[in-house]
Amino acid sequence: GRLSEREREVLQLMALGATNREIAQRMHLAPDTIKQYTSNVYRKLNAGNRAAAVHRAQQMGLIA
Repeated sequence: GRLSEREREVLQLMALGATNREIAQRMHLAPDTIKQYTSNVYRKLNAGNRAAAVHRAQQMGLIA
């Protein structure tokens, strides 16, 4: 599935090394909301963890 704009934002911050808590603070959202976004990203990119999601996104040209 395609990533939503919010999922892309979360993914970009993940790629910069931000934790879920840091992402939540930057996006003014609850940490549980970010956890849901990261789960969606993992599922949509068929990745089991942050590093795999970022690597896959880079391969797909979704992030630099």
